[in-house]
Amino acid sequence: MSVRNKRGRDDVSGKEKEEGAAIEEKPLIKVAAICGSLRKSSYNRGLIRAAIELTKEQIEGVHVEYIEISELPMLNTDLEVDGTYPAEVEVFRQKILEADSCLFASPDYNYSITPPLKNALDWGSRPPNIWAGKAAAAVSAVGGGRRAQFHLRQIGVFLDLHFINKPEFYLNAHRPPGKFDTNGDLVDLETKERLKEMIVSLKTFTLRLQD
Repeated sequence: MSVRNKRGRDDVSGKEKEEGAAIEEKPLIKVAAICGSLRKSSYNRGLIRAAIELTKEQIEGVHVEYIEISELPMLNTDLEVDGTYPAEVEVFRQKILEADSCLFASPDYNYSITPPLKNALDWGSRPPNIWAGKAAAAVSAVGGGRRAQFHLRQIGVFLDLHFINKPEFYLNAHRPPGKFDTNGDLVDLETKERLKEMIVSLKTFTLRLQD
């Protein structure tokens, strides 16, 4: 509780100062990051790790959390019991539900997205649809990702996911000079700047939707 001193100014208690600082430090938006590749050294996973690093060091007001999808069972409505889902699915759905927007890193599998990513999208679409109303962005570490992203955007139309249109992010990771190290971590500074621009655009669009 604040009190007025003799000079007419408010004296704020230590507790109120701590609460105010906590509010200021709270991220403006939470981004759920999902990778369509299950490979540990995947370049697409490397893009997500780079996005997390950028938001910690250079982009204020954004918190990116990587959401694992490898443990999700294949969609089977027989696994739905009395309106509930398997434990792994419930955890996944809750994390997406708590996020303000989504970042998808998608390789191209036969002109489309990968089976694990499609499975995750389908589990999230089960009633109630947890994707609805969220802003989204897509990145790809290979040139063929254009085709996968196009398919992903089509799916997003039905799921009520709102993808940003610009900037687009496609990367040919196999073309010299090398953009990732042997661990799959992004090291190319120009690519990091492009990724930063993408995240800032996603942040802006997310806040616009929330307003």
